[in-house]
Amino acid sequence: MSLERTAAASAVADGFSERVVHWQRSHGRSELPWQNTRDPYRVWLSEVMLQQTQVSTVLGYFDRFLARFPTVAELAAAGEDEVFGLWSGLGYYSRARNIHCCAQEVMARFGGAFPQRAEQLVTLPGIGRSTAAAIAAFCFGERVAILDGNVKRVLTRVLGFDADLSVSANERTLWNVATELLPPAAAQPGAIERYTQGLMDLGATVCLPRKPSCMLCPAHEICVARQQGTPENYPVRTRKLKRSAQSLWLLLARDSAGRSWLEKRPARGIWAGLYCLPVFDSHAALLEALPMQLRGSVRDGAPFLHVLTHKDLHLHPVLAKGDTKSAMPGTGQWFAPDAWDGLGLPAPVRKLLST
Repeated sequence: MSLERTAAASAVADGFSERVVHWQRSHGRSELPWQNTRDPYRVWLSEVMLQQTQVSTVLGYFDRFLARFPTVAELAAAGEDEVFGLWSGLGYYSRARNIHCCAQEVMARFGGAFPQRAEQLVTLPGIGRSTAAAIAAFCFGERVAILDGNVKRVLTRVLGFDADLSVSANERTLWNVATELLPPAAAQPGAIERYTQGLMDLGATVCLPRKPSCMLCPAHEICVARQQGTPENYPVRTRKLKRSAQSLWLLLARDSAGRSWLEKRPARGIWAGLYCLPVFDSHAALLEALPMQLRGSVRDGAPFLHVLTHKDLHLHPVLAKGDTKSAMPGTGQWFAPDAWDGLGLPAPVRKLLST
C-alpha cells in the first residue's frame, strides 16, 4: 500500500466499520467488568492495566483496585507505596506510578472529572494517543481512532498495509487510515463505541499474531493479507529492540524473627520505586557490603531466570542470617511477612521471600 494514499482505505475495506459493528454485537466480548459503563475512571484504569497484559491477569487486579480505590479522588489521595503494593505482580511498574500521578492531575487540573476529549486526555501522565481515544470513544462517544498493537495488526492485514511501522511517518499514515475507517458521523448512536470495542475484540480473539482464525473474522472477504495467504507477515516492523541480559545478586537476609531486609529502589532504573532485596552487580560486591559478622552465614541459593520485555535477568539469591544489631547494607529496614502484601515488590523478589 503506497504511502501517498489514504483515501483508498475506504475502497479497499468497503463497509469495514459496519462489518465490525455488526460482528461485535453478535460475537464480541460484553461481560468484562469495565464494559457496559461510561465511567471514565473504570475505563481508564482498565485500559492502562491491559497494556501488554492479558485480560485473565488483569481481572483480579482491576477488582482489587476498585475495592480499595472506588474513585479517582481516593486513588489520588493514596500513598505511592500502597498503590505499588496493589500493583505488585502486574509488571511494567511505570504504569502504577503514572496512574497515581494521573489521578492527582485529574483532581488538580480538572476538579476530579476526566476531560471528555482525546486531545485533553492525552495531556495526562501515562495516557497515550490510543488510550486517550479509547476513553473518549467509550465514555463520551467521540469519533476518534484507536491504534494499539492489536488494532495495528488488524488494520494492516485488512488493508495490506506493508509500510514499515518502525518509520514514524508510516505510523502517522496508518493513524490517518484508521481515522478514515471510523463509522460515519451519521451512523446510529453507539456505533463508535461498538466499533472501537470490536477492533479490540478482533485483535484479542480472532486476528492473532500467530495462526489467526481468518474464517471467523467479519472482514475475511475483504482482507488483503488473507487473500495473499500471508497474514502473519503483517504488521511490518523491521527495526526491533534488541534483547539484553544482566546478572544480579540479591541479598536475602533474614533475622531470628523471620523478618527480611528490604530497601526501596531508586526512582530510576530497574524496579524503580519498589521495595526490593539489596541488589549487587557481583557476588564479591555483595560480600564486601555485608558486615563481618554475617559473612560466615552466607550461602548461595539456586540462580534463576526472570524475563522482562527486552531483557533477561539472571538472578542469584544469596542467603544470610542477620539481626537487628547488624549494620545492614543500604538504607532499608526489617519487614515481617505480614507486611509484605502491602509493599510494592518485584515478582521475583516476592517469589524469593515466599520460599
